[in-house]
Amino acid sequence: MTGRLEGWNVGRWMILGMFLSNIPTFQLSGQVGHVPASSPYHDILLHAGPVFFAGHLGADRGAAGAGTSNASTFGARYEIPAGRSLHFQFTGAYLHGDRFIIDPRADSTSPARRTGPFKSDLALVEVGMQLRLTGGKTWHGLAPYAGTGLGMMFDVKSPGDTTQSGYRFGTKLVLALASGVRWYPARRLTIIADARAQLWRLKYPVSFHSAAPDGSRVIPLTQPLTDWTLHPWISVGIGWIF
Repeated sequence: MTGRLEGWNVGRWMILGMFLSNIPTFQLSGQVGHVPASSPYHDILLHAGPVFFAGHLGADRGAAGAGTSNASTFGARYEIPAGRSLHFQFTGAYLHGDRFIIDPRADSTSPARRTGPFKSDLALVEVGMQLRLTGGKTWHGLAPYAGTGLGMMFDVKSPGDTTQSGYRFGTKLVLALASGVRWYPARRLTIIADARAQLWRLKYPVSFHSAAPDGSRVIPLTQPLTDWTLHPWISVGIGWIF
């Protein structure tokens, strides 16, 4: 009888131990992680693909007011992933903007000192890289990012040097800082809202230091004939991941 009671007690404790050992498992499964179907995090497909975008570039015309700005823009990028968070971008864009013509020989109060605006179109080629701040995943379909770029800007169509001042836009080295957010409504489709700061340096002719009949100058003698300009550039794009 005693042996039977001892066997019952051992079995009872074994059953109780098995039950207690499973309690933390149930609790942890309810507290840690998400059911894959309801998780706010989803993997990004890390393949190359194109992006097509349109936007607007504005602001800084420089100290002389002769720079190109107020541009409607459109273009394309090709993106190549480099790891889970980083990818490289190759960009080509067309900027349909305008600029003013400055005549340094005219008095500062004369309407001839600054005329326009006249159409001024530019083309950009750029190599950049972009860092996704959420790594290789999206959060509720969103992936914010920060990036940078280096490129060249070319004068495609401008009014030219109509006042014989010697000013022209020419070809510029362009630096870019970017941030924005990507939305992935589908696994291979992405919608991009992008905000950039484009910087390039204008170079003014010596005539901008010359005195007009009223003694005024387009650029004061105390200021250099070079001028870094900062242009905010916002755009919206749509991309496809192969």
